[in-house]
Amino acid sequence: MPPPDLLARYEQVFPGCAERIVAMAEGQGGHRQGLERDALNSNISSEKRGQIFGFLVAMTAILCGTVLIALNKDAAGLTAIIAALGALVGTFIYGRYKQDQERARNRREANDVTQNA
Repeated sequence: MPPPDLLARYEQVFPGCAERIVAMAEGQGGHRQGLERDALNSNISSEKRGQIFGFLVAMTAILCGTVLIALNKDAAGLTAIIAALGALVGTFIYGRYKQDQERARNRREANDVTQNA
């Protein structure tokens, strides 16, 4: 959007132009919000699916480890269980780390926008 004084000059030169510029900006804003909503919904769906698959893989590894321990394969069973739990903890920590980075980046961008306004 051009500043108000420039918008007024556009309107003087081309009557109705200011209204068209504002309508264009509103349309672009609505389009952008729709894209962001779709991206957010897609990310939420993907995260849910990833959590479900991660849980299934971890539970399968833990179950297999338990079966190995029951079959007197203690080292292999414990290794399977510890590896599954380690992967879960590692994934959780990495996810938190990435979220913190994203939040910090968003804060920096928001600060840049307010400082430049």
